[in-house]
Order: sequence, then structure tokens, then C-alpha cells
Amino acid sequence: MTFLDDPAPSEGQQKLYDADLAEDGYVWDASKLWAHQPALDEQFNAVISAASQAAGLTLREKAMLVIGQASTIGDSYCSLAWGRWLSESEDAQTAAAALRQDREHFSERERTLDSWARKIADDPNATTTEDVESLRGAGFDDPQIVALTLYAALRLALSTTNDALGARPDTALAGMLDPAVRDAVTWGRQPA
Repeated sequence: MTFLDDPAPSEGQQKLYDADLAEDGYVWDASKLWAHQPALDEQFNAVISAASQAAGLTLREKAMLVIGQASTIGDSYCSLAWGRWLSESEDAQTAAAALRQDREHFSERERTLDSWARKIADDPNATTTEDVESLRGAGFDDPQIVALTLYAALRLALSTTNDALGARPDTALAGMLDPAVRDAVTWGRQPA
């Protein structure tokens, strides 16, 4: 369910759908949205991936950035999706803790990433030299700081696009989550 009509059949649309079906057994709502512009989806994801690689981010660190920015703007879709991936790579308790901002479960480096993502999402003009010093103190050099900030900003753009066009968390996605993860997301659109 999005605010858009079904996309016209195309090779790019089919590629998106086939990837979802192969991985999860259903077509994601976000894929139905991006199937209107499959080439842009592919290019956008390539830039996101390049930024992540340039920053040297682990899956857990990416999750802290995405969950931080997504929960700040009220994006339930990315929050649940990254809650799933964090559950699969770690466990449901870790994912639920990230979604609840239960910071004691995370390293100082991960807490710094979470704080940075929330500041970028909330008010990027309110960031300070001290915030950047915190990133340096967490072990990131300046080129990595640029890359991880770009990663968070691109993920914010993805969330904004999905949310603005009505993409909702998939019922199948919500159904595969541990209740602790699902219940931690109290913002945004409900699964449909």
C-alpha cells in the first residue's frame, strides 16, 4: 500500500520484485514504490552502499545510524526493517534496545553514532564542533565522518521518500519480528 498506483511492468520492476520474493517470499511495499523508478533505486542504493563502505561501518553501526534517524522522524518502516536485520545479526533484545534508545546495551562508539544520526535528523544546523569531536573520539577520522554523515543523510532521504509516498511497513515484516521488537516501534504508520 502506497499512495501511488501499481507501477508499470518493466524489467527493473520485475528485478525488484524477484529479489524480494527470493529473499523474503513477498514483495515489499517499498519495492512497489521504487518500482516506478527502478534505475534510480539501483543508483541510490549504490551511493548508500559506497558511503557505508567508505565509512567502514559494520552492520550494527549502520543499524544505529538508521534506527537513530528513522525513529527521530517517526519512520516506522525503516525502524522495523532495521530492527529485523539487527535481530537477525545479533538478537531481538539488542534490536529492541536500539529502538527504545536503551543506550546501556551499546558501546560508546555505537552511542555516538546514534546521537549523531538523531541530530542530523532533528536539526542538522544544531550540530557542533563538539559533536564531531565525539565522532573522532569514537575512532572515526574526518573522511569517515563525511562518509558516515552522508550515509545517514541518504538513509534520511530514503525514509522521507518512502514516508511521503505512503509506504507502510509490511504485515509480513511485522509478523516475522519478535514481539519485543515490534512493540518498541510506537511511531509512524502501522503495518498494512
